[in-house]
Amino acid sequence: MVEDKKIGLLSRINNPSDLRKLNVDRLPHLCKELRSNIVEELSVNPGHLASSLGAIEITVALHYVFNTPDDRIVWDVGHQAYGHKLLTGRRDRFHTNRKLHGIHPFPCPAESEYDTFTCGHASNSISAALGMAVAAKKSGHKDRHVVAVIGDGAMSGGLAFEGLNNVSSTPNDLLIVLNDNDMSIDRAVGGMEKYLLNLDTTATYNRLRLKASQWLYSKGYLTEERRKGIIRLNNAIKSALSHQQNIFEGMNIRYFGVFNGNDVKEVVRLLTQLKDMKGPKLLHLHTVKGKGYRPAEEEATVWHAPGKFDVNTGERIASTPVDCPPKYQTVFGETLLELAKMNPKIVGVTPAMPTGCSMNILMKNMPDRAFDVGIAEGHAATFSGGMAKDGLLPFCNIYSAFSQRAYDNIIHDVAIMNLPVVFCLDRAGLVGEDGATHHGAFDLAFLRPIPNLTIASPMDEHELRRLMYTAQLPGKGTFVIRYPRGNGVLSDWRCPLEEVAVGTGRKLHDGTDVAVLSIGPLGNDVTAVIESLAETISVAHYDMRFLKPLDADLLREVGERFGKVITIEDGVRDGGLGSAVGEWMNDNGFHPQIIRMGLPDRFIEHGTVTELRHIVGLDQEAIRQNIENLHRQ
Repeated sequence: MVEDKKIGLLSRINNPSDLRKLNVDRLPHLCKELRSNIVEELSVNPGHLASSLGAIEITVALHYVFNTPDDRIVWDVGHQAYGHKLLTGRRDRFHTNRKLHGIHPFPCPAESEYDTFTCGHASNSISAALGMAVAAKKSGHKDRHVVAVIGDGAMSGGLAFEGLNNVSSTPNDLLIVLNDNDMSIDRAVGGMEKYLLNLDTTATYNRLRLKASQWLYSKGYLTEERRKGIIRLNNAIKSALSHQQNIFEGMNIRYFGVFNGNDVKEVVRLLTQLKDMKGPKLLHLHTVKGKGYRPAEEEATVWHAPGKFDVNTGERIASTPVDCPPKYQTVFGETLLELAKMNPKIVGVTPAMPTGCSMNILMKNMPDRAFDVGIAEGHAATFSGGMAKDGLLPFCNIYSAFSQRAYDNIIHDVAIMNLPVVFCLDRAGLVGEDGATHHGAFDLAFLRPIPNLTIASPMDEHELRRLMYTAQLPGKGTFVIRYPRGNGVLSDWRCPLEEVAVGTGRKLHDGTDVAVLSIGPLGNDVTAVIESLAETISVAHYDMRFLKPLDADLLREVGERFGKVITIEDGVRDGGLGSAVGEWMNDNGFHPQIIRMGLPDRFIEHGTVTELRHIVGLDQEAIRQNIENLHRQ
């Protein structure tokens, strides 16, 4: 961790009340110190770098102008919140960020009273902040200010529009700060992004309008009802003169922008002027993602979460050996391109994660057959359904945790019609340092009850390729393939593309004492444990491969041969593979003793995947103990 002697002003700020004692002229230097602290710390303890660097001035200005924590600042996603953490009593613990039992990777109300709402998934800040603004008025906190901070990428999400729609019709004094850096994780896309690029009003116009409204309020001429009428008239006149429509003011949300969000004194001035203005308003600030650290400014996507790096040279330090097996994401991207060359109906869809999920491989080679729809998982599913309805075959790649946002769309707009959409759920299972908001814990359990779905999880890269090939064959309907974050297990991962019979598992190892039924990559750990127990316990291992439909022949063999069964999965224990196997056994008259291994019924904290698997009892040690204990019974 950076020593206090290196950080000057920052070392004297233990909470925002200390910040507010500074003269405004000192704030630019404080912003410089915050950037230095974040860069140096993240160079050895990786995290989300570029977003936090770009939002430093906004962060400082918000805590300087508003009386936090009584005033509420609601962050969206939370990638940009490291400066916020440093200013709100967590500077001495910042070196524990994202580490097991350390401070959370995103704002978390359980950690600090300054963290007003759960962060991690995009586009929720406006709705949450509006709720807080309404609650303040109804619970005796009429002087409380509420601010929602949202990025231009998150503004493309449907929930943001739902929030804006309600903001326009519900009495409130909400301030929305739009942090516009032309990015989400990758380059932001879509009509909203293009709209924001061209949206502007002059600083002179904004100042004159603000002063006029303040004068009218002071004289009693500007009541709430008159305000709405004047805004509508003002918007009509401005649109006619500028030949430009403003979507926010069309919804009766006062718009101010675009201003330089990396000029902290200017942002303080603007926030001070807007602080006590009645009615909803939006402050549009343009920032540079990665601001203040040249490598991050030049390659914002790479430096969103760069891993370890050399501060002086900007050289990133590889975290895995060169000869390590490729990531599952890479295998997906390469295989998708291979399949697309074979099948002209295949298209790719991703909600704002082309680099993270490796859809960028298809985009680079076949740009007309890949679609980044922005932060819009529900739309991604329905858009894929629409293409499938009229003859295309979409591979829709969504991170498992984010697929929760598309649940109804998967059911209503794809599964009911049994459309040929292949949902590839990346980052399934424990993802590590991003914690509870990002673990892909629930997909097996929440997808299993849906009719018409085929649900599969490959044990290794060969199985991933074969399942992808199978899913695009005629007549396969809606197909779900879920796989983990990070590196696989096979250096020689390319294999012939062969069909896998839907609903069939594999017996990988025969035995007589205990049967272990696994699904997904945890099967590799089961194999290692069985080998270590070969001389003491005879263990049969079945790779189920499909959660739905289950392999009835395989289960019948297990039911007839074994009285002791262990199921293991990297999803929640309740409702997943273990539950499905237990239900099948009961329905078919078999009653073996079953131990279900999976994630417990609680939200799992952040830490390395190895640490978390040990804590929840899903590592090789836990597998061995369960086999030995069951064998002794």
